[in-house]
Amino acid sequence: MKLFRGAGIALFLAAGVTLSGCVSTDETPSYYQNLESHSAQIDASTVASMISSYRSQKDLPSVTIDPELMRVAQAQADGMARAEDVNAARKGDLKLSVLMKNAGQGDVHAVNNLSAGYRRWAEAFSGWRDSPKHNAVMLDAKGTRIGIATAYAPRSKYKVFWSLVVAGPR
Repeated sequence: MKLFRGAGIALFLAAGVTLSGCVSTDETPSYYQNLESHSAQIDASTVASMISSYRSQKDLPSVTIDPELMRVAQAQADGMARAEDVNAARKGDLKLSVLMKNAGQGDVHAVNNLSAGYRRWAEAFSGWRDSPKHNAVMLDAKGTRIGIATAYAPRSKYKVFWSLVVAGPR
C-alpha cells in the first residue's frame, strides 16, 4: 500500500509538471488581439502568413508584405475612420486607383477589401472568407503582395475600420 501511495504521488507530481507546461500565459495570439484602440497595430506578418496559408490550399501563390501597399491601406483605413464610413474609401483621393497611382503603382493590378466592425484579425479573416466578394480579393490569382491596416474611430458604431490591398507584382 505504501509503495502504491508513493508511486501515486510520484505520478501526480510528474503529471503536474507536465501539465504546468500546458498552462497558458496572458499573452494573446496576435490574430486575437483587440484592435479597438488608437495604439493597436495589426500584425501584418501574421496576416500575410494566414492569407498565404489559405491561398496555398487553393494552389495560389503566397503573398508578401509590401511597404507601399501598407501605406495605401493605412490611408484608406484612416480616411474611413475619420469619416466614420466605409464608403469614404470608395471615392475621391481614397479610391484604390488614386492611391495606387500616387504611390507610383498605377499600372499594377490591385484589389482591396474595405470593412468595419471587426475587432480582431481572426474575425475579419473569417468574415472575409465567408463573403464571396471579400474572399475573391484574398484569393485573387494575380496577387503576390499585400498591405493591411486598421484605424480606430472611438465614436463610430463600428470602432475599427479595415483596408486590405492585394496587388500583383510591380
